[in-house]
Amino acid sequence: MATSLPNRCFIVYDPNGGAKDLAQSIYDSVEPRMPGLFELNEARFGKFRMGETKLEIENNVRRGHCFYIADSNDKPNEWLVKSNLLNHTLENSSAKEVIDVFPHLFYSRQDRKDKARVPMSARVVADMIQLYADKVLTVDVHSYQAQMLYKRFDSLPSFRTVTEYLTEKHPEILTDNLVIASPDAGGGKRAEGFGRRLGDKNVAIGHKSRVKGDAEKVEFAESQVSGCDILLVDDIIDSGGTLIKAIDELKDKNAGKIYVYGTHGFFTKGYDDLLGMVDKIFVGDTITQPYQCEGGLSKIVDEKLEVISFAPIIADAIYATAIGGSLNSLFGDPKKD
Repeated sequence: MATSLPNRCFIVYDPNGGAKDLAQSIYDSVEPRMPGLFELNEARFGKFRMGETKLEIENNVRRGHCFYIADSNDKPNEWLVKSNLLNHTLENSSAKEVIDVFPHLFYSRQDRKDKARVPMSARVVADMIQLYADKVLTVDVHSYQAQMLYKRFDSLPSFRTVTEYLTEKHPEILTDNLVIASPDAGGGKRAEGFGRRLGDKNVAIGHKSRVKGDAEKVEFAESQVSGCDILLVDDIIDSGGTLIKAIDELKDKNAGKIYVYGTHGFFTKGYDDLLGMVDKIFVGDTITQPYQCEGGLSKIVDEKLEVISFAPIIADAIYATAIGGSLNSLFGDPKKD
């Protein structure tokens, strides 16, 4: 622990945004650990008539350590503009440190130049964010390469929170017959983390290939999944297309019950197709359900979709960062706990 503690730490959030409940939960978790150190501070966004974003922060932040809980429910471009305006405002208001807490880090999928005349958007966004922010915290960054673009960056792995939740709430899922599966090699490390945490479960890694452009094919070895229940894990559920193809393949290979976990659930093509194929889906609260969707949730969502809160692990990281403590316990190999 550091020899001196900060005098003031602020949980900065938009009271009218989609992350307000997450921000409140983070504050409720972190404030009792050192009463009086943390304060909530509202950042009120609005619009000028021609569409430009405006902002006002409610309380003085001078010499304070500011943790901005960004709203991952915004469209990506809106999220980026708001984050940069907020960071600049905090720095210009003499905050001692500005730390962006991005429940989901947009643009991290675009971390390389895979063909001519395309941007490395992850690089562009990292450069913009670091103009005014001192550090970034996120949950399950999509690309491990993306964190190399930042001077100070921590991606909190979700598997600890999720496996503790499943152990407490759904022990019936965690049978000896359960296999942890990833739809592609990119998620292999994540799946292995789940497997270790759940008692050295077998892990099956899918082979994802492109067929005629955008269409995907996901293949699993039948010897790894046949007759087994499956927990299929991924970081982002966008349209759900990759997961649907993976589930079709698992059923063709005679898998048993199929459960899905996705850290960030966007469901941009709706819920029903995916939910109708599985026994249950678990998602994190980095995205408030439903994401950018008008109207209520269908009955099938209430029956099969469960939301797991990451407020406690984010609060752990914020507290450790504020007092100069170590985040090692949030990252270490489960076997060494």
